[in-house]
Amino acid sequence: MKLAILIVNYNVKYYLEQCLNSVLNSIKNIDAEIFVVDNHSRDGSIEYLEKKFPQVKFVASQHNLGFSRANNLILREVECEYALLLNPDTIVGENTIREVLEFMDAHPKAGGAGVRMLKANGENAMESRRGLPTLQTSFYKMCGLTGKYPSHKRFGRYYMGYLPWTEPAKIEVMSGAFCILRKTALDKIGLLDEDFFMYGEDIDISYRLLKGGFENWFIPTSILHYKGESTHRSSFRYVHVFYQAMLIFFKKHYKNYQIWLTGIIKMAIYLKATLALLKMLSEKVNASLGLTKQNKMMQADFIFIGTVEMLEKCRKLVAQKGLSALEFIEGTEESLPQGHQGMDIQTPPNAVTYVVYDTEAFSYDKIFACFAQQPQKNVEMATYSLKTEVLITLAEIIK
Repeated sequence: MKLAILIVNYNVKYYLEQCLNSVLNSIKNIDAEIFVVDNHSRDGSIEYLEKKFPQVKFVASQHNLGFSRANNLILREVECEYALLLNPDTIVGENTIREVLEFMDAHPKAGGAGVRMLKANGENAMESRRGLPTLQTSFYKMCGLTGKYPSHKRFGRYYMGYLPWTEPAKIEVMSGAFCILRKTALDKIGLLDEDFFMYGEDIDISYRLLKGGFENWFIPTSILHYKGESTHRSSFRYVHVFYQAMLIFFKKHYKNYQIWLTGIIKMAIYLKATLALLKMLSEKVNASLGLTKQNKMMQADFIFIGTVEMLEKCRKLVAQKGLSALEFIEGTEESLPQGHQGMDIQTPPNAVTYVVYDTEAFSYDKIFACFAQQPQKNVEMATYSLKTEVLITLAEIIK
């Protein structure tokens, strides 16, 4: 088999449904299989998706195994040339997987590769390319120099912001949201480290590939990453797991540094975790007192673009859910090749406008291109499928 696609799911069945539909479009004429490991979801993911995707192999774990253990379940057994680790809260372009495989075939030293991940508004996600979190690089990130000088070769190394977005480039760390791995490289360096429950395992496997003599690459083909819908980034558990992963990586790879230096780094990690928890606690208190701003979805406007049938369905949905619809625009990829580009979309600073595309009338590649052409901070991508009759945004599922 050429490619095994591994997706670990936890309580995001509608995002995963959209992800699977996009993957199936992307692997046409490719010798590939899709595996979904469900980490004991409580939203009926398996029951909902198994009957819709008979070609997908589902594994229903009775426990939450975490990211590494769940992927290793498949990696230990599957025979393939490449393995793609993919988050369920992603959308893959129609040409993405083919382009990635062609690149890997042409670069035998490549142990792994990541892609250009887009945010919901079409901006490039900085975590698409990263440098190793050395002591120096981590210091620049923690003290804010990385954010202030993102394109600087030294200060911006954490996100390798000096690299172009339109050309392939060697990088150090790939994102686990989309990470293709050469199976023979894994056979040499080992599978994912199961000490990492979630987060940090992508940094660890990237570092081990480099130490094993392989190259890691960035490939400028696009996907959408909702970034966090497969986890609860606002939870205290997220903070604990994330910063614990940083400590595990540090202890594993930098254990030979001088004691005083390791102490400083550990203190910095604990400080960042404490500040994140305090910020989260403050937000929860303000929310309970009614001091926070109105919910993002309550301030949202919608623009719908698609076929007559899609627009009629969405008009009914707008009426049923009390949504604010600015426009209903009839069009397809052929009749409206620029999509929403060129429209004068005025959005207040504390609100958002969702441009909802009919995914039967527009390819994902075309939707990505429309948003990436001229990103606007408060104008975000949303999708509606006539097959599922589900409207998906970064903030909410509407059906």
